[in-house]
Amino acid sequence: MLACIGASSIEELFESVPASLQGRAGLKLPSGQAERAVLRHVRGLGARNLLAKEGAHFLGAGAYAHYIPAAVDALASRGEFATAYTPYQAEVAQGTLQAIFEFQTLVCQLTGLDVANASLYDGASATAEAALMAMRVTRRRRLCVSAGLHPHYRHVLDTYTRGLGAAIDTLPLDAHGCTSTAAVPEDAAAVLLQSPNFFGCVEDLTPHATAARESGALLIGATTEALALALLRPPGDLGADVACGEGQSFGVPLSFGGPFVGYMASRQKHVRQLPGRLIGETVDADGKRAFVMTLTTREQHIRRERATSNICTNQGLMALRATIYLALLGRRGLRELARANLSLAAYARRRFEAAGIELVYDGPVFNEFAVRVPGLAEKHAALLERGLLAGFALERTDPKRRDQLLVCTTELVQRSEIDRLVRELAA
Repeated sequence: MLACIGASSIEELFESVPASLQGRAGLKLPSGQAERAVLRHVRGLGARNLLAKEGAHFLGAGAYAHYIPAAVDALASRGEFATAYTPYQAEVAQGTLQAIFEFQTLVCQLTGLDVANASLYDGASATAEAALMAMRVTRRRRLCVSAGLHPHYRHVLDTYTRGLGAAIDTLPLDAHGCTSTAAVPEDAAAVLLQSPNFFGCVEDLTPHATAARESGALLIGATTEALALALLRPPGDLGADVACGEGQSFGVPLSFGGPFVGYMASRQKHVRQLPGRLIGETVDADGKRAFVMTLTTREQHIRRERATSNICTNQGLMALRATIYLALLGRRGLRELARANLSLAAYARRRFEAAGIELVYDGPVFNEFAVRVPGLAEKHAALLERGLLAGFALERTDPKRRDQLLVCTTELVQRSEIDRLVRELAA
């Protein structure tokens, strides 16, 4: 192989890699062990993971621990969904195609929009792809982005748009933790808001939709906690042209940060600007119901330089898990679960206020909110040593937010554990 590419040695092949990086490339692996010994070692490592223990943490910030019914694992492993992972050969991939079709349908129902795609890697890439889509639709290069957008999503958005000459304006938050409404520049491609936003506050998209429409821009509504869509008014009903976000809450485990499953939906008139692929329903030669890939916009296909995206996977397994989860809970079950999350957050906020711990924002929230805890760094570390992960320290993403803690309460948290958290932080 070296001879074919014109390299005389392995060293010459990798000479472009800095020596400092080459020195760290070695894998310091121990010698091989018996299977039982390896399993014992791995289980010991897993036992140290606080996030694996129900109720042991109040961490959210874009990744949410929800109970996953055993049926999700069982059904997702059935052979009907394993016949062909790729959806291109419809004759051997009906299970995969139908699962993606149902996923798209459920996304439309949750977002209140006309058409949804599949293929997005996670919420951050979905949000960035939505921004690129708005730039294609409007043929403009300015984005107005809320300061309440998840910082990681903002980093990905900056990376996606860096080489396109895009300008990004940041819309500030008001005293209640929601995005301030302002006139949208005439050259804006989109106004991008997250609801509930990174600080947990529920945003009203309606005035922003009006402002965007007046300037010819699109309104993009992003959501990191998709369970909130079961209780809040859908983004489409509030005037959003595009809805995107993270579907991890629907039956997808945390798994140290991935793989997750992004989603995107839009109004019908923008369907050809959606990235990725769309699966549609038809009938076969015998008149039987069948599913096919109706639209794909990848760069490998004939669109070439006119492709809307370079996404080239369908996240099929994660979308399948989300579809099974949503079908198992149903409309009523999903709404009851969302109400349970909302109730726990309301209880927690009351307990914090009663203990004299200040809320950072007083706006409405779903299952996440920020509090101000003097001496947070020391308390956070001490609680971690005692097996309690208090939440996400906001100073990690913004040095100006010292002593601010983002607390999340899903159905895996009990009220007694909330009481313990408040006692520890108030002590």
